[in-house]
Amino acid sequence: LGYDTCQASANLLRYRKVSTKTATNYQLVFDQTPFYAEMGGQVGDTGYIKTDNETIEIVDTIKENNLTIHITKKLPNDTTAVFTAHVDVERRQQIACNHSATHLLHEALREVLGTHVEQKGSLVTPTSLRFDFSHFQKVTDEELKQVESLVNKKIRQNIALSEHRNTPIAEAHKLGAMALFGEKYGEFVRVIQFGSSIELCGGLHVQSTGQIGLLKIMSEGSTAAGVRR
Repeated sequence: LGYDTCQASANLLRYRKVSTKTATNYQLVFDQTPFYAEMGGQVGDTGYIKTDNETIEIVDTIKENNLTIHITKKLPNDTTAVFTAHVDVERRQQIACNHSATHLLHEALREVLGTHVEQKGSLVTPTSLRFDFSHFQKVTDEELKQVESLVNKKIRQNIALSEHRNTPIAEAHKLGAMALFGEKYGEFVRVIQFGSSIELCGGLHVQSTGQIGLLKIMSEGSTAAGVRR
């Protein structure tokens, strides 16, 4: 439910205890959830679940066997209770800003360096973004300035999000949507569009680019032959 809300009621369907040498965690699965599980380079949501009698912190959210798994340090006292699940809204917004920025960055890199540029991986956190892409040589300081300038221009334009859910894959390609590296897509997909930036993506995004504020490129280097970061 996380595309539309950061809060929802939830019933616990199953849980398990996971112990390592250093820690013991509990993994909880609910009938529905507003929490986004770590996928596609985007880190999982954190927050808490609450009943009338207790509040338990959700320290991470992951995906396993197509289930959204909420990780806690404690098992609820009453596992049959109806919980209210609350996502950390401020952290979620910071993640959304950085995720939307990767889309604008991808488009700007292709515009400045050439259409051979393709995303080869990413990491989107509340505090930063990391973006890997195909390119055959070091990106010059002048090119980085151009990329930065293009992205920040799109941010200042405050372009509204156009989101297309459950779109047939053929229709998404007609829209001009780019498929991302390493992602598997089904018959129906979600298309995220900010003006001329159109990508297939299951992640969380801002409602308009102005919410991002500013993009600043901190470093550029090589990660493998033909791949820059």
